[in-house]
Amino acid sequence: MEGCEKMEFFIIMMVTFFAGMGAGLGTGFAGMSAAAVISPMLITFLDMEPYMAVGIALSSDVLASAVSAYTYGKNKNLDIQNGLIMMASVLLFTVAGSYIASLVPPAAMGNFSVCMTFLLGVKFIVRPVMTTKETMQGVSPRRRAIQSAVSGTLIGFICGFIGAGGGMMMLLILTGVLGYELKTAVGTSVFIMTFTALTGAMSHFAIGGAPDWLVWCLCVVFTFLWARVAAVFANKAEPAVLNRAAGIVLVVLGAAILVFSAL
Repeated sequence: MEGCEKMEFFIIMMVTFFAGMGAGLGTGFAGMSAAAVISPMLITFLDMEPYMAVGIALSSDVLASAVSAYTYGKNKNLDIQNGLIMMASVLLFTVAGSYIASLVPPAAMGNFSVCMTFLLGVKFIVRPVMTTKETMQGVSPRRRAIQSAVSGTLIGFICGFIGAGGGMMMLLILTGVLGYELKTAVGTSVFIMTFTALTGAMSHFAIGGAPDWLVWCLCVVFTFLWARVAAVFANKAEPAVLNRAAGIVLVVLGAAILVFSAL
């Protein structure tokens, strides 16, 4: 019996370590939600109930996103003012999207977030984001605030409707639509994700009950540590290097999650 318990503990350690590493790197480099990495790994390798796996993943995302946002903010790569506007819209319309989704037949969109992760990674490698802060500052504050509110509405509705893709949607909108340079886009994305993940985790545990505390603790710690490492590296890297690193991380994670989901 003791040998079986040791083997079970070893498996939990390995699964949570690699899940936390993938989630932390994705968060620190590209503002990716930890739920996109941790959930499928806990479900596939630890046979965890999906709702609880998402709750653990979201709670892991809170500290990882917070430490990443702190690191980006410390390096002046965070737009708090417009981030707050976008966050309010995201939270409000996530609820609206969830409600509307409950009224229509379920669509086959389970791999939306994973495919977006992979394709966004390819995009960063092939067409890197080279916008500068000087170019960003050329947009008027009023126009930026309106863009943030509208974009938050779109992101929140899509995330609520299909239940996935928050971090990737934000990064795509911030870089592709709002014209943010990559570091500020990631910093703003993880700032918003800190609060959206906290809201999601609290609601999941309130509804589904307490998690497996060992798995929860290991996921939170490993994700936090790797997110910190990735965020420190990202803020010191040149734009071209950061684009390539973020792209590679997203492509690898997207491909790995697709494989895990197929198991």
